[in-house]
Amino acid sequence: MLHLRLITPTDRTDDVVRLIEKTIGTAHLVVLPGAARNPAGDVVMCDVAREAGDELIAGLRELDLDTTGSIAVENIDLSLSKRADKAEKDAPGESADAVLWEHLTDATHEESTLSITYVAFITLATMLAACGVVLDNAILIVGAMAVGPEFGPLAGLSTALVQRRPRLAARSLIALLVGFAAAMAVTVGFSYFMDAVGLFTEEKLEADRPNTGFVYAPDWFSFVVAALAGIAGTLSLTSAKSGALVGVAISVTTIPAAANAAVALSYGDMGQTWGSTVQLLLNLLGIALAATLTLLAQKWLWSTQRKSSRAS
Repeated sequence: MLHLRLITPTDRTDDVVRLIEKTIGTAHLVVLPGAARNPAGDVVMCDVAREAGDELIAGLRELDLDTTGSIAVENIDLSLSKRADKAEKDAPGESADAVLWEHLTDATHEESTLSITYVAFITLATMLAACGVVLDNAILIVGAMAVGPEFGPLAGLSTALVQRRPRLAARSLIALLVGFAAAMAVTVGFSYFMDAVGLFTEEKLEADRPNTGFVYAPDWFSFVVAALAGIAGTLSLTSAKSGALVGVAISVTTIPAAANAAVALSYGDMGQTWGSTVQLLLNLLGIALAATLTLLAQKWLWSTQRKSSRAS
């Protein structure tokens, strides 16, 4: 269940209440006339089944409540109420399958913004992966994958494409390109420093690396794994099962590929640089394409389910 706290202009309160009352899957409606001060108006609260939440929020936005008042949404961890149970039963579909598009857009907006923190994380992850590829240390590679924040802008790009929001798409794409460019540039300098102090050597980079050699050897498996990770990551975001994102983060080789390209470039090994770059691009393309198709499929399935439930 979701809890909605609304601030409504006095002349819109009746319309908001009617919308809530006619939405299947709502319960616990509370109206507090004149309780709001900034902005001034009434306070309306209700609970709604997650699978009915997106439709209700869309209706509230059509009433311009997001500009004239306020819409706040919270997850309810525990609700002991027969009315809540009935609301969930009456709402069409399953809560785990429901997509809250406004929540998804808001979440990906934050994760896809080019910020100092984002650049710091992607740079640190790439430098950590550089140590992993030179030492052929799989543990460092996995750690770097988990630290990397690149799935945020990839999810933002996919969401923007599905919802046709060019600004969000441009912001996500800038975060990806600038983030990786900055991380790889810093990692090249880091490689020069590590070589100067004797911790990195060209011999280590060129030696057989059974644990990390895959990062500069792209093949169709790279694309398939990236596509599967993109599907899993998108489902984890839309179903609020964020723990699955950890598994997604350590299943694709975007950060290690970028790190290997940077280290190889510092030694002038263009073969490994090109192979790692292709690996990076294949992974980014696979994730973005799979995530976009997953969101389109969810959007179509959910709209179909709504239509069938209304017809019945």
